[in-house]
Amino acid sequence: MEAVQVGFWVVVLLVVLAIAFDFMNGFHDAANSIATVVSTGVLKPQHAVLFAAAFNFVAIAIFHLSVAATVGKGIVMPGVVDHHVVFGALIGAIAWNVITWFYGIPSSSSHALIGGIVGATMAKAGAHALIAKGVWKTVAFIFVSPLLGFLLGSLLMVAVAWVCRRSSPLRVDNWFRRLQLVSAGLYSLGHGGNDAQKTIGIIWMLLIGSGYAAATDSAPPTWTIWACYIAIALGTMFGGWRIVKTMGQRITKLKPVGGFCAETGGAITLFLATSLGIPVSTTHTITGAIVGVGSTQRASAVRWGIAGNIVWAWVFTIPASAFIAAVFYWVGMQLL
Repeated sequence: MEAVQVGFWVVVLLVVLAIAFDFMNGFHDAANSIATVVSTGVLKPQHAVLFAAAFNFVAIAIFHLSVAATVGKGIVMPGVVDHHVVFGALIGAIAWNVITWFYGIPSSSSHALIGGIVGATMAKAGAHALIAKGVWKTVAFIFVSPLLGFLLGSLLMVAVAWVCRRSSPLRVDNWFRRLQLVSAGLYSLGHGGNDAQKTIGIIWMLLIGSGYAAATDSAPPTWTIWACYIAIALGTMFGGWRIVKTMGQRITKLKPVGGFCAETGGAITLFLATSLGIPVSTTHTITGAIVGVGSTQRASAVRWGIAGNIVWAWVFTIPASAFIAAVFYWVGMQLL
């Protein structure tokens, strides 16, 4: 009886830690949803975070749990995950998020979590315990999502420029100030739909590994879904202002029409990835879209040095979080 009680409270502690990561995910990635709409002056920062948080939560009614299934069952072999693996994965992801937030670097919370899972799993059982298909499709979208965001953002910008070629700049600006509210809402919807499910997935993984859920269950417990969507919405509401400046102002200067094209291109990419069950980075996606929009004006409109620093952060995210997770897997073995 005592062992069951200890196990239960360890699971509760890890669920709380996962919810804390989800909150931090919203906090860290708030810039992805609101940077463009703030930098173009369409919404004030305090209004933008409330707007984005609301759409983060509304995503609970829109998307199937395909991404949660990938994270919960599609990355690590059944029977390998235990509470030590989950502890290491979460600490690895949280630590990398804190480091990149402190320095204002828009890295990926999503890939930090995937890196954490990979590192902790390898520390326990080696690389053979990973499901190659789940890992590789996630890794592939490190490159696909920003490229697709870039392509869609630039194509939309060209299309809008052609459609509005006979309209006055003032009229175009007024129209796209309104339309950017639509695109920002769609992007926030995609952000909530993809990112909240990653935490649902790791809690589901924990519950299966600790015997509190069956591996044959077709969906995670309802309480995990509500808790994760609420947590990410609250995290977005509190916002990550250090990263807003980088995303909204330092990469390229945006007008409402550019913000609309970047957010719409990013939203399409997120909707596609979520429908395919692929945990992608909202950071990578919107960065690619912003660069795509800026590059249609002229190559010098993009501050490629800033963009290059962001790319290096992307490259290091999975190995860095994996290393931290491996270390904390062994720490967890001693503590839990």
